[in-house]
Amino acid sequence: MRHWPGLRGTLTEDRPLADLTWLRVGGPADALVQPADVADLSTFLAALPVEVPVFPMGVGSNLIVRDGGVRGVVIRLGRGFNAISVEGGRIRAGAAALDAHVARKAAEGGRDLTFLRTIPGTVGGAVRMNAGCYGAYVADVLVEVTAVLRSGEVVTLPAAALGLAYRSSQLPEGAVIVEALFEAGVGDPAMLAARMEDQIGKRDATQPTRDRTAGSTFRNPAGYSSTGRADDRHDLKAWKLIDDAGMRGARRGGAIMNPMHANFLTNAGGATAAELEALGEDVRKAVYDHAGVRLEWEIMRVGEPA
Repeated sequence: MRHWPGLRGTLTEDRPLADLTWLRVGGPADALVQPADVADLSTFLAALPVEVPVFPMGVGSNLIVRDGGVRGVVIRLGRGFNAISVEGGRIRAGAAALDAHVARKAAEGGRDLTFLRTIPGTVGGAVRMNAGCYGAYVADVLVEVTAVLRSGEVVTLPAAALGLAYRSSQLPEGAVIVEALFEAGVGDPAMLAARMEDQIGKRDATQPTRDRTAGSTFRNPAGYSSTGRADDRHDLKAWKLIDDAGMRGARRGGAIMNPMHANFLTNAGGATAAELEALGEDVRKAVYDHAGVRLEWEIMRVGEPA
């Protein structure tokens, strides 16, 4: 048994991760760490042997954990990291705050972060993936983040230092985002609330929100600027490429490409991580064979095979 550094929060060895992901698959982490606060996380990482990998995990909404689990430490932030406050034109949110909650809190204060309302997951994940929809992206509104580096050092990083691009960022290896500061435009609270309700209605009408998915499986191909904005001249849609390749409804064991939306990899019941990932690779091959386009995974895949 490994000797782990002290922690005021909780540390659970050999913790299965399947129940912490939306797809409900995956093996155990060597250790799941839930720090009490930033100081607790900083102290833990500083004392953790440098050779032990660290993987920050949100609510598992955009994640496949492979069946063999994750070697090293998985960091999952909880109540000590989910505060939201509106400070003039700026919104400060803990990394564990749900994107939807941040959008609603901002709207109540007359600030427009409505694009976050339909994005599943937490602020930390939204920053890491430069999440976006309805033509708006985190890169458009992010001012800075506070992060704890693998060394335990607590740093403030301006948005420009994060290398935000389409569905990606360039955070230091092992860094854990603990807070983000956004600057948003002004809006009437009632109108912002109505806009979010309309967005929810449209999402539920076109996406399988009641199924076990991890959101969009593949990124829309090429044609995006460094800020994540689409270039309409190359605005290919992953779902259309998958559909045209005949892969809507394709299956592998308990895994299926959702009939309602072709770009939603789904656990239809009893799927393994291996089946989900293999089906995704089947789709990538079919799209390349049909259209000559290489789809890139949007879902993060971590860990080892069974």
